[in-house]
Amino acid sequence: MSTRRDFVKTSATAAAAVAAVSAVPGAISCANQANNKLVIGVIGINGMGFSDVKAFLKQENVECAAICDIDQTVLNKRTGNIEELQGKKPEVFNDYRKLLERKDIDAVIIGTPDHWHARIMVDACDAGKHVYVEKPMANTIYEAFQMEKAGRRYKKVVQVGQWQRSDPHWNDAFAFVQSGKLGKVRTVKVWCYESWLMPPGPVPDENVPDGVNYDMWLGPAQNRPFNRNRFHFNFRWFWDYAGGLMTDWGVHLLDMALAGMQAELPKSAMSSGGKLAFPESPIETPDTQQVIYEYDGFNVIWDHAMGIGNGDWRRDHGVAFIGNNGTLIADRGGWEVVPEQGKDGPLVQEVVRIPGTGQGLTLHVQNFIECIKKNERETNANPTIGRAVASMAHMGNIAFKTGQKIYWDPENENFKNNPEASRLITPVYRDPWKLPNV
Repeated sequence: MSTRRDFVKTSATAAAAVAAVSAVPGAISCANQANNKLVIGVIGINGMGFSDVKAFLKQENVECAAICDIDQTVLNKRTGNIEELQGKKPEVFNDYRKLLERKDIDAVIIGTPDHWHARIMVDACDAGKHVYVEKPMANTIYEAFQMEKAGRRYKKVVQVGQWQRSDPHWNDAFAFVQSGKLGKVRTVKVWCYESWLMPPGPVPDENVPDGVNYDMWLGPAQNRPFNRNRFHFNFRWFWDYAGGLMTDWGVHLLDMALAGMQAELPKSAMSSGGKLAFPESPIETPDTQQVIYEYDGFNVIWDHAMGIGNGDWRRDHGVAFIGNNGTLIADRGGWEVVPEQGKDGPLVQEVVRIPGTGQGLTLHVQNFIECIKKNERETNANPTIGRAVASMAHMGNIAFKTGQKIYWDPENENFKNNPEASRLITPVYRDPWKLPNV
C-alpha cells in the first residue's frame, strides 16, 4: 500500500498524474494488440456502471462492445446512450456469463449491486478478463478476501472503483499527515451527512415489471417477493444486497483514513445507531450510525446520517486527521489545515484550503488502462486496498448487528471468541449459485 501513497502535486495536470503511477514494461495485455484498442464489456449499467463506461469512452482507443443488465428497459436506454457516445451499438446480454464468452473483450466493468460483485469478478478473471469493479469490492468480508486471492491467482489487472485514490489532492493531504507536522494524530474522524439521501416510504410488493429478469437480479441472494424499494438504487439499504451508507460512501471515505494513516484492518470495532430519524421507512440499514475502530495509537470514528447535511466543519462529508499540533480536513473538493494555538502562537502553519482537480474518476480510469497496457497489476486501488476497506466497513456493520465490541483475528480471518460475529463474515448463497472459493 505504501507505493500507492506516493503523492502527485496538485498543480500537476491529469496527464502528469497518470504518468506518475509506477509501472513495469510488458506486452500489451489485451486481445486487440494490433490496433492498441481496449475493448470493454459492462455488467450492470443502470447507475455507476454507466458513469464508469462514460469515463472509459472519453479515453482514446476504447470501445464498449457489449453490455449486460437484467432490466430490458435499462438495456434499451443504454444501448442508445452508448451509440451516441461512440457511434456504434454494443451487443446486448441478459446473462453476464454469455458476455464473458466473447474472446475480443479485454476488460469488464462490474456495476451491479454489491451482492453480485464477488461471483462476477471471479468468473471474469477466470475468463481471462481484466476487471474494474465498483466499490465496495464485496458484500461480505469472506467475499473480499476471495476476490483479493482471485486477483493474485489469475494475474489480471483489477481496479476497485475507489477513485479518490487517483485524485491528486488527497495524496497531497496524506503527504502532509505523514510529514509529522500535525504532531501525534490521535483520532481520525470520517463522516457522511447526506441530505439528498432520503429513505423511501413503504410500498406493497408487486408483480415483477415486464422486461426484468428478477431471478437473475437476485442471483445468490435470498428469494423474496419483488418490491421497488429493494430494486435499482434503493438496494443499498437492504442487507441482502449491500450495507447501507456504511459500505456506500463509507468505503470511499474510510479508505482515505486508511491511506492517510498507512493502516489496514482495525484491532476492534464497536457501533451504535439504527433507524432513528425515519423509523417508518422499510429500509433495513441504519439511517444514523457511529462506529469506533481501534488501532495501535489512534482511533478512527465513522459517523453517518441520512436526510441532513450539516456534518463536521459544516461539510456533508469529509475526513479530519486530528493531531496535537493541528487538524487536517479533507473532502472531495480540497483540503486545509487548522492549527492548534500554543502560548507562542500556532503549533503548525495554517494551510488555506487547496482545491482538488475534480478529475478523480477520469484519472482512475486512465490508471487502469495504463496498467493494462503495461502489464502492471499494482493499480491505484488494487484488490488488497479494496479488500481492506470493504472488510473494515463490514466490521462496522457486524458490530452494529451484534451490539458487541468485536475483535479481529488476522491470523484466522475471523473474530476472536465470537461465533455470532464470525458467522456474519461468510454469506449463504442461494442455489444454484456457488460461493467463490479461490
